[in-house]
Amino acid sequence: MNKITRRQALGTTAGALSVIGLAGATAYAAGTDSRAAIPAGTVDEVYKGRRIQITAAATGGGHHGGHHSPGLPTVRIDGSELHVMQNADGSWISVVNHYETFATPISLARAAVRELQGATLVPMGGM
Repeated sequence: MNKITRRQALGTTAGALSVIGLAGATAYAAGTDSRAAIPAGTVDEVYKGRRIQITAAATGGGHHGGHHSPGLPTVRIDGSELHVMQNADGSWISVVNHYETFATPISLARAAVRELQGATLVPMGGM
């Protein structure tokens, strides 16, 4: 008859608890993740007290959410649109941070919030 050592028993128990914990955490996160209700390609968050909303790019031609370049996402800070542009290398710039590039629209929007320092984003008129 094989005897199980205490070390083997503890190792088996710890492994089983880890698997159960991971499965439980995954199920909990899936059930409580607020992002699950937000469509893919969109962001709705509060950053430094400012609401950032990003909606995915339109797939059709024409104007989209006030943009003059179809295919770009709409980025809003506290409901006002932040005009964004994508460079040829895939980086992003905005009218607030025109000389600094960002990897994603969300990093660009967060940088704009920091740069605004509480000021209201004024829409670009007539462009």
